[in-house]
Amino acid sequence: MNLDEAQRSNVAEWIRQGLKLSEIQNRLAADLGVRLTYMEVRLLVDDLKLTPKDAEPPKPIESVLTTPAGTPPAGTPVPGARIGPAGSKAAPPAGGPGRVSLVVDQIARPGAVVSGKVTFSDGNTAAWQINELGQLALAPHQSGYRPPNSDLEQFRMALEAELSKLGL
Repeated sequence: MNLDEAQRSNVAEWIRQGLKLSEIQNRLAADLGVRLTYMEVRLLVDDLKLTPKDAEPPKPIESVLTTPAGTPPAGTPVPGARIGPAGSKAAPPAGGPGRVSLVVDQIARPGAVVSGKVTFSDGNTAAWQINELGQLALAPHQSGYRPPNSDLEQFRMALEAELSKLGL
């Protein structure tokens, strides 16, 4: 692992360019004729006090729809929100003023098959989850908040669309 200053500066430049350790290992062999194991490359980068760039994390799934009319109040199971056949889709939204955005968690909360967050048209947010029985639960962040029925219907439809994308 005895590299001269020019070789060390090459490694530092490759790290700045965002190359992975395995790519640096290959470049060392191809460009400089220095063959190192992966572990030796890791130790070299550590000795040089360099930090490889992390891969960009995947962005959460988000869906924005327009408003249709009427659903049950918050906290009660939403009909049609069960994980099941795709034939239970509701009619497309009729259009309206508000927007509801939905995000699905990459890792579900304990006790949930799938979970996430929803932002209603008035800006209030809630956590949601579906348990192994297919029951939907909403937990508004503001105590006592009840979203409008039109927002609940929009949320249900967005949730169905996202779950179908995930194959659930």
